[in-house]
Formats: sequence, structure tokens, C-alpha cells
Amino acid sequence: MNGADEPGGDPQARLRTLLVELMLAPGLSGHEQRVRRILARRLSGLGLATRTDRLGNLIASLPGEAGAPSVMLFTHMDQLGFVVRKIDADGLIRVERLGGVPERALLSQAVLLCGGEGRDRPGVIASKSHHATTPEEKYRVVPYAELFIDAGFSSRDEVLAAGIDVGTPVVYRPNVIELSADRIAGTSVDDRAGCAVVLEVAGRLMETARRPTVHFVFSVQEEFNLRGAVAAAQALQPDIAIQLDLLLATDTPDMSHRGDVRLGGGPVMSLYSFHGRGTLNGTIPHPALVALFEETSRAIDVPLQRSAHTGVLTDSSYVQLVGQGVAAIDLGFPMRYSHSSTEVCDLRDLAALTRLVVAGIAAIGPGFSLDRDAVQ
Repeated sequence: MNGADEPGGDPQARLRTLLVELMLAPGLSGHEQRVRRILARRLSGLGLATRTDRLGNLIASLPGEAGAPSVMLFTHMDQLGFVVRKIDADGLIRVERLGGVPERALLSQAVLLCGGEGRDRPGVIASKSHHATTPEEKYRVVPYAELFIDAGFSSRDEVLAAGIDVGTPVVYRPNVIELSADRIAGTSVDDRAGCAVVLEVAGRLMETARRPTVHFVFSVQEEFNLRGAVAAAQALQPDIAIQLDLLLATDTPDMSHRGDVRLGGGPVMSLYSFHGRGTLNGTIPHPALVALFEETSRAIDVPLQRSAHTGVLTDSSYVQLVGQGVAAIDLGFPMRYSHSSTEVCDLRDLAALTRLVVAGIAAIGPGFSLDRDAVQ
């Protein structure tokens, strides 16, 4: 799983470099331009032409064998966070949540108010002084509507003069912590790790003699109720959609009852996802793709973990409904502490996921069948 047999140097080192660069770039849903520019530059460096649609999805296409099913390999580039909704007279800033931000983990968090490159402003979500809290307050989760950000301003006019106004995007302060030789912690591992893997896969597939046509899509607004990837799929009309994202690691005491997915245990395949809270959708993968990646994992000796979860939703749940239907599957990497300001992944899992995806896609040729009744 260390990828030492791969051509072109150490893939894990490349993945580390890509991931760190992407994690440090703020890109709230609907405001992904800084991340998109990094990805476009990296794809151009590989020799791939890119295009951006009106929603902001970044797309690069790699032609392949005639008659083979076309593949859309996609991941989202945006992150969750906040938008400014009100600026108080004293210069304190109120926000709305954008995406599934956990209120219980917000007090005292460092944030970045994204006024534009060179104009960003650090801030902190205020926490009432402990010495002044009542016994009841000490155990209460403060709703986000009551929170405010202190960015060092003394008046509303100062905030406006700094280029911050209603609608300004706010994210957790971008940071990277190298926990060990293999493990990375920090902001927006979801899903900048997926972006790093897709970039690495693109480079590998360009070196692969036989492959189907592959469309690499870095989608927008996933954290804003799964908006971007559907438009890309409608334009591309792929036969197969392979989505890369985190899959919940369950190897900590608070998650052990949820499954058997271990950080460092290799890539993960989702066999079932369903979001039962408000959005009644999910993904049951196409059996031909399940069989493909099970067989591929055995052939290249990469362990493949399995996941089945409720409370989880990805872009594939809507992409699969495009046109006459798209054969879809969710693959990913184990990740701890999702949607917090400090998520954790293992670079060995990213390297192994890269190998699995490259080998799996390379095996999709003109004879690859998507007939559900042909799968045992």
C-alpha cells in the first residue's frame, strides 16, 4: 500500500504536497475560485485542458477507447462554513451556517473572513468568559444564531472599510497538522483529499495505454445540498459515475458501533448510503461496479474496506438519476471527525485509493457490461 512500485516518484509524497496546498486554500461553497485555480493549474501541468461551467465546476476530459463506457470521476472542491448575515454597531460579526456545521464544536474556533486574496481577515468565534457563565450555561450548546465573531474591529464602519459585508464567506481558519509520518489533520480534508486523489489518478491514466474516456470533474456546492455535480453530469452524459469522498472511520470509541472502517486500513467502498434527515436520498451502487472494484482490489493486492451508513449523502445520489440513469458508486478514504475544524486522514489510504481507482478504470473496456442481470 505504500505505492513504491508506482512510476514517476513517490505518489504518497505527491499526495501530501497536493493535499496540503489544497487544505490551505479557502473555498466555501459558491466561492471556490481559489481552489479551482490551483486545480486548473495542476491539470494544465499534466497537459489536460480544462473548462469551467456556469456553476463553477472544473472539468477536464481524457479521450479513451471507442465503444467503452464513458466514466465521470468526480469529487467536490468546496467546503462548509458560514456567510456574514449582520454586522453589529460595535464591529462584532454575526453569521449564518452554510452546510452541516456542528454547533457544539464552534465556540473559540479560529475563522477566516474571506474578503479576497490579500484582504482576508482572521477572527475568532467568541466564547463567553468561563468566570461569568452560570451552571446551566456550562453544559449548553450555544445555537449559531447567538454566536458572534470578533475580528478585532471596533465599529461597523471599520468592518465595511476592510471589505467585509453581508454575504462575505467565512471558513474555519485553514490549517494543516502533521500528526505522524502518514497522518494529516486540519481543515477541509473533506474533500480536498478527494481532489488530490483525482489529480493523481488523472496523471496515472494519461500514462495508461488502454482506458475508457474519462471526465475528471471537481464539483462545486456539494456542501450546499449537492448542487454542482448534477449540472456536470447533465452536460457530460457519462455511462458510469465514480465519486470520491470521505467515508466515516469507525475506529474510535464514539464510532465503533457504526462499522468496521479503520484509518490506515485502505480505501473504502460504500454499499449503502441514505440521508434520513430531511433529504430522503442516497446511493445503492451498481452491482457491476461493486464487482469491478472487488476484483480489482484482489488483483492488485489493495485491501478494500466496506461501509454502509445512514445519515450520509453524496453527489452520486443525484448524479445517478441523470438522463436514462448513470451506473454509480461511491469510493473513498477513511476520515475521522467529519465537518469539524480538524479532520484526520491517512496518506497511505489516499495512495491505495489512487491505485485502486486507476486499475479499476483501466479495466473498463469496450466489453464492460452494465447489464444488471449479467451480474451474479
